[in-house]
Amino acid sequence: MINILNLMPDLEPDEMAFIQGITRNMSEEQVKQFVVMYRSRRKEPTLILATTLVGFFGVAGIQRFLVGQVGMGILYFFTAGLCFVGTIVDLVNYKRLAFEYNIKEAQMVQAMMGTYPPFG
Repeated sequence: MINILNLMPDLEPDEMAFIQGITRNMSEEQVKQFVVMYRSRRKEPTLILATTLVGFFGVAGIQRFLVGQVGMGILYFFTAGLCFVGTIVDLVNYKRLAFEYNIKEAQMVQAMMGTYPPFG
């Protein structure tokens, strides 16, 4: 059995546990394929943090566009991050935003590989 920690040492502990659960029943070759696909789709928490900080000094809402929340991104853009309150909340919760996005992407990759029935 291949160790995900060796292939993706930069994962946060919660994300690591989730990915290990997804890949538990995969062959070594499937795990490597999963890692390649997942790595290209996931967002680093530091990227979410950096783009959230841009909201204070430039364009608010970029972080929401990055995690696929287009509606919220537009709302943040036109309301200056909901008068900076939403931007401050995102600064505190940037790891959660990245984690939730990455979990959805991991499930999508798993479904694309056909190693698990598509989620609903």
